[in-house]
Amino acid sequence: METEANYSNKCLTDQYLKEAISILGCNFDDETTADFSTLETVKEPFFSKKLSVLIEVLTRYRLQEGMKCIIFVKRTIIARTLAYILGNMKSLSFWKCEFLVGYHSGLKNMSRKKMNAVVEKFCSGEVNLLVATNVAEEGLDIQTCCLVVRFDLPQTVASFIQSRGRARMMKSKYIFLVERGNQQDEKLLDDFIIGETIMSKEVLDRSSDDTFNNLEEIIYKVTSTGASISTGCSVSLLHYYCSKLPRDMYFAPSLKFFYIDDSNGIICRMILPPNAPFRQVESLPCASKDEAKRNACLQACKELHEKGALTDYLLPGLSSGKKNGSTAHHSGCNSNEDENLRELYEMLVPSVLKASRSNFDSQINMYFYYIRLVPIPEDRQYRMFGLFVMSPLPKEAEKLEVDLHLAHGRIVEAGIEPKGMLTFCKEEIVLGQYFQEMCLKIILDRAEFYCDHVSLGKFHASEHCFSTFYLLLPVKQQNCGDKIIVDWETIRCCLSSPVFGRITDLDWKDPYPISDSLKLLNGTVSKHNVLNSLVFTPHNKLFFLIDDVIHGTNANSQYKSVSYAQHYQDRFNIQLSHPEQPLLKAKPLFNLHNLLHNRLQGNTESHELLEHFVELPPELCCLKIVGFSKDIGSSLSLLPSLMHRLENLLVAIELKEVLASSFPEASEIRADCILEALTTEKCLERLSLERFEVLGDAFLKYAVGRHCFVSFQGLDEGQLTRMRSAIVNNSNLCELAIKKNLQVYIRDQPFDPTLFFALGRPCNVVCNADTESSIHQMGTDSGSDRPESGSVRCTKSHNWLHRKTIADVVEALVGAFLVESGFKAAFAFLRWLGIPVHFDLPDVYRVYKSSNNNLSLCDVISVAKLEELIGYTFKYKGLILQALVHASYSNHPGGCYQKLEFLGDAVLEYLITSYLYSAYPDLKPGQITDLRSISVNNYSFAHIAVWNSLHKFLVKDSNSLTEAVNQFEKYVQLSEPEKDMLEEPACPKVLGDIVESCVGAVLLDTGFDLNQVWKLMLMLLGPVLNFTSLQLHAVRELREFCESSGLPLGLPDPVKEKGLYFVKVEVGLKDHTLTCMATNKNSKAARKMAAQEALSKLKAHGYKPKRKSLEEVLRTTRKNEAKLIGFDEDPILVENDNDICIKLEKLSTHEPEESSLFLQDAKSAGTSFGYKSFIPSGTEENCMAGVNENYNGDLDRKPAKSRLLEICTANYWDPPLFECCKDEGPSHLREFTYKVTVRVEGATAALLECFSDPKAQKKAAQEHAAEGALWYLKQQGYLP
Repeated sequence: METEANYSNKCLTDQYLKEAISILGCNFDDETTADFSTLETVKEPFFSKKLSVLIEVLTRYRLQEGMKCIIFVKRTIIARTLAYILGNMKSLSFWKCEFLVGYHSGLKNMSRKKMNAVVEKFCSGEVNLLVATNVAEEGLDIQTCCLVVRFDLPQTVASFIQSRGRARMMKSKYIFLVERGNQQDEKLLDDFIIGETIMSKEVLDRSSDDTFNNLEEIIYKVTSTGASISTGCSVSLLHYYCSKLPRDMYFAPSLKFFYIDDSNGIICRMILPPNAPFRQVESLPCASKDEAKRNACLQACKELHEKGALTDYLLPGLSSGKKNGSTAHHSGCNSNEDENLRELYEMLVPSVLKASRSNFDSQINMYFYYIRLVPIPEDRQYRMFGLFVMSPLPKEAEKLEVDLHLAHGRIVEAGIEPKGMLTFCKEEIVLGQYFQEMCLKIILDRAEFYCDHVSLGKFHASEHCFSTFYLLLPVKQQNCGDKIIVDWETIRCCLSSPVFGRITDLDWKDPYPISDSLKLLNGTVSKHNVLNSLVFTPHNKLFFLIDDVIHGTNANSQYKSVSYAQHYQDRFNIQLSHPEQPLLKAKPLFNLHNLLHNRLQGNTESHELLEHFVELPPELCCLKIVGFSKDIGSSLSLLPSLMHRLENLLVAIELKEVLASSFPEASEIRADCILEALTTEKCLERLSLERFEVLGDAFLKYAVGRHCFVSFQGLDEGQLTRMRSAIVNNSNLCELAIKKNLQVYIRDQPFDPTLFFALGRPCNVVCNADTESSIHQMGTDSGSDRPESGSVRCTKSHNWLHRKTIADVVEALVGAFLVESGFKAAFAFLRWLGIPVHFDLPDVYRVYKSSNNNLSLCDVISVAKLEELIGYTFKYKGLILQALVHASYSNHPGGCYQKLEFLGDAVLEYLITSYLYSAYPDLKPGQITDLRSISVNNYSFAHIAVWNSLHKFLVKDSNSLTEAVNQFEKYVQLSEPEKDMLEEPACPKVLGDIVESCVGAVLLDTGFDLNQVWKLMLMLLGPVLNFTSLQLHAVRELREFCESSGLPLGLPDPVKEKGLYFVKVEVGLKDHTLTCMATNKNSKAARKMAAQEALSKLKAHGYKPKRKSLEEVLRTTRKNEAKLIGFDEDPILVENDNDICIKLEKLSTHEPEESSLFLQDAKSAGTSFGYKSFIPSGTEENCMAGVNENYNGDLDRKPAKSRLLEICTANYWDPPLFECCKDEGPSHLREFTYKVTVRVEGATAALLECFSDPKAQKKAAQEHAAEGALWYLKQQGYLP
């Protein structure tokens, strides 16, 4: 009989569930639809009678014009379900329905932004039916709402009144749905109506004579800002704080409240999420649960503010820029527009080359530097030249070595050598200036030589403002000895040319013997003067350097198929008058180029190149400069590029001197490394900042991330990330660099020979306050890529710089210091710049101590097996335990891995960058970044976690996370053929996170010893760093493939249908468009799949990428042994936890119970919390006597203030706080009284305060107060 009954019940249950499934067979996540077209569908027992009544109400009011309705329910699931049902009923198609719940309701897709969007739709009329929880009772002011329905009754009178207040239209309706015969609900409704009537009467008549005592709430106030929070608002603030904590799809931070009945009242114990800075707060005994809850929340808010989790305005976020080192008005701005913004800056001119103000009437001593030019191969002759300057060059500049690249792989190795000093008389200075002016005109302004006369000396150094003052003059060795002197003979010969209108050694009037003269266009000239001279041919406006007279040839000689005479007749319509004259062997005058640009491709070898000569009839040539031989011309073609590099090096040396005067570590770095860090890729030279920048960027994130982690322990991972970003973002780096005037040293323009200015060729674009805007107006367009937008060279050397460029230089300088000098120098540079990278040892010890809260997990995780797995034994076991706790697990007093992941991510990025930088010295910065992105990503780290079985130690409390990890583990362990047959499951980010958090735990436990972390990194990441299978992200690879092949690429936005994302990729081919589609629950995965398919089809069509793949690059590039770059820090001395901790139970203060943290009521405490201060018994004189009696030996030699700090550090206490509590007396006899506060932590926390005697000096008063604290601590056993 019992069996039959059970069978009958089972059949009935199955029948009910089958019918329910047929009706409710819709999945909200898949967005499928069900048929709710008739009331029969929603009949009992599957839906309540209340729903049918609600549908009847909505049907009755649907025809009213402009109708808007709000339905209030209690629970989130009811709001969502009700909105779905009503929105899909065809009979209620008039109503456009949405639901509105709180963003901390637990729904993954509900956010403040979505809440605001729903309210906006309701206000505009796009939605006219809103199903809402009590979140819509307050603040939702819809003037046109005329119907409010309470599907669930309100819980309080306030809720009753507030929800009814949402109906603002005249003749609006407020409807309750109450179960017939439910006396409890009917009584509750009657009480609400009576209570509202009484309240309305008292408000209108003001008839109440009742007085309310104890209305004052406890308030916590921030003095600096005036912000305050009361017990009444503390609960909502704490919920708001939790909503801002980091979360993922497996965890949503929330508060838990437990209530304890105590003899003095009810105590609320509140548990915060694992990623909060502390886990538990208890209230004072209170009269009710609500009061205890508010009390506990207020204590939590106070402690969150003290730990930095709440700002001084008592809101979640970051404090002001002054605290974290970021620039306030740029801390939140990191947009492309800001980075691409260009500003005009005056570039620095080296002081050693600046114009001289000396009197040129007397002799001048100048420093002589011989310019060494060595051609490879030796296929050219170069005239010896010297550089003459007024001041000695720095030692590093004297070692200048630069390769000047010519055509066809030819190189000239150039350098300078100091040769002492030479004395110039006034005449020689003038001749030198004239010669340099002549040379600059020839190579840069040769059009002036089209005329018959060229004037020199228009600009005198003593009269005109030149940006630089130096002379480049030909030199020669003396006939006897190795001494090098100025070649005044050549200088005078050139300047005696008739084009300058000077008296020459030539007698132009006397006829020359026919055998020894040539008839030129401008007269008869001896062959001696024509040789090694510069001539001009007006018929084609070209200049030539005459190398020889070709005897035996003349204009009648054969030129190709005709004679020279016939060629000129046909080509230029010139009839030669003296065809019998021998032809001249001439070399065309060069055009000046930027020789700093690397013209060698790969391993191209240089080879000899025969000089190009032409044959010229003498009568077509006009003699311009006598004695200007081709070897002088060859040397002049090199000197502007050499001087440009020298000027840039001198700028780098000046920056090095500025830095070395601020911190001594800067003196160790080479100036050429600083120059490399100051030179952008835009300069088109063989050195640029990019490799240094990649390394410096990674180190900057590590250094600042470590500072934030240690110094701001109250911040969560998200706040730490935002703080680090605010400090290291380009805007802040740019601002800090500008404050230090770094922008004047940056080299961001390619060398343009036409803009080479020196003594004898001044810049004609005079820039001052009146003309600056008009001169440089074309560069104000931040998005302009025109070459001329930055090519205006003015007398102030102005240049347009992107803000990002300045930030890049900062990162590159960091990288240069790392490579050349190490961590200490890089830290010194960052401190000089104003970037916070320091941390205090007590803060590190505090991290160690707090990790002990995780020791309860030793029963869950086998620490010994874990240590064996990673090859490291922890001194603080709590660190590795915390590294494996997911935030979903809250059944322990410790935290979760999120902050350790933040630290581990930062150090891994630097270590891997260091690996790639050192192992592949020839890789371009972009290739290093690509390789790093392949190795440092969640996907590769997740595989590492599975390969090393780290996932088996993961502590979590989420079934969905467990399932996701298990699926991924099974997939990773499959063979490649098996993987090809299955769809790859989503990679849980948690797996990659625990790899980073474990590295962060090791970093902390070693005292930031990167050598040990480097070994761990090589062990864990070895399979990834081998780069056996290299593959960029498919979408990026497709972008680059299409860019290099010139194919248009279209990536439309994903379309979501029934829970799946449909992604399409379109590539424009010659005759058609290639379209590939993919679907996946994850939009990024779908796009990746579509991109992979498109790549495969493009390659099948015969398209090949024009750039080498990473695999090809790595196969051909050289590889060195990888090394950790720059680490020279002294690790923190970390002792075993048992050895370093002093037993806090020794403390016995005989303090009353109230000495622990307590809340004072408003009458006694005003507006703030406080600790009850504990002052040692006995007079100050007795305390001081004890100090003098007991303190002897070596310890007494240290100042009391230092000894007190050491004791606090050893016990992991907060540092002692010194505060001037009184200063009195006239200014010349002022005395100071100081108070020192020491928080003694232990089984019973106590606050020790000691006061000094009045002292004439603040330092003496601080010492006196510290001595009192030391005496008391010695009495309690904390000192030997």
